[in-house]
Amino acid sequence: MTPRPAAFAIPGDIATLTGGYIYERRLLEGLRGLGHNMQHLILPASFPDPTSDEMGQAVAALEAVDPARPLILDGLVFGAIRTEGLARVRAPIIAMIHHPLALESGLSAPRRAYLFQTEWDNLRLARHVLVPSPHTKAILTGRYDVPDDRITIATPGVDPPGPARERAAPPLILSVGILHPRKGHDILIDALAQLADLDWQAVIVGNPWDATHAAALAGQIDRSPVGARVRLAGRVPTCELERLYAQASIFALATRYEGYGIVFGEALVRGLPIVSCRVGAVPDTVPPGAGLLVPPEDAGAFADGLRKLLIDPTMREGMALAALAAGRHLPDWTGTALIASRVIDGLQG
Repeated sequence: MTPRPAAFAIPGDIATLTGGYIYERRLLEGLRGLGHNMQHLILPASFPDPTSDEMGQAVAALEAVDPARPLILDGLVFGAIRTEGLARVRAPIIAMIHHPLALESGLSAPRRAYLFQTEWDNLRLARHVLVPSPHTKAILTGRYDVPDDRITIATPGVDPPGPARERAAPPLILSVGILHPRKGHDILIDALAQLADLDWQAVIVGNPWDATHAAALAGQIDRSPVGARVRLAGRVPTCELERLYAQASIFALATRYEGYGIVFGEALVRGLPIVSCRVGAVPDTVPPGAGLLVPPEDAGAFADGLRKLLIDPTMREGMALAALAAGRHLPDWTGTALIASRVIDGLQG
């Protein structure tokens, strides 16, 4: 059977370096590789906070999609687009929900309530929903009353690791995540300040998604008693990131919430023990033997987790082996695309 033509609507630059954009770029490429004629719709980059004109542009672009093409709609748009506009779209809608927008960090109560209601109403219009994790599926069935059979989990794929391990000395603590409050880099920096008595170095890699927050992190490092040992690298080329993964001894992300967390898969396939937080999908993504999970918003607990791994090389190596074993069971990106392909081809209408 010839794979069904479809469309994928994504706001802004698909090459943006965040987990969600990486996932959607690889999914689009994978679906094309499987033979789907994929129309890529570029919607305004301002979602989920578009102007009125940008909202109108997005609705018009979605209305113009051929009703014979199932339409995968990115969650930044799906969760914020006006319901009355979405209701005019003739193509069958597949919502791509990484995590509900109403769960984002730092929202005011009225904004959170607005996003929840918009997502709730828009989910009534979706023919199917793609999610990256069992955690996100559980939220949609439990809080948004989406029927179980209308949700499919398409776990993000991983690529094979790059260069062979060449662990740096002193041990390198690597954190990878956009410079945004939700990623908890501020908590990590506070935790590192409590480890001044140990020998280590740290690098934080991430696209400066929130310029104000990125500047605040730089100032926090400058004021830290261990600031000379912490490098805020920002966005780096792929080859540099691969080099850092190869040199790292510990992967650390003090996240406040994750709908999945692609970087955890990247750490697992590279055999990195993980220190992170017991929030969102992290406990489902990081196997117990491969990492230490602590409460969120607790720099002291995070420092304790890092300290255990830094002072105990045997524990660190055991977790590294467990990470490698877990990484071998993660899907590749073709597997992720195959799951989405079955959803597209199985959709009626």
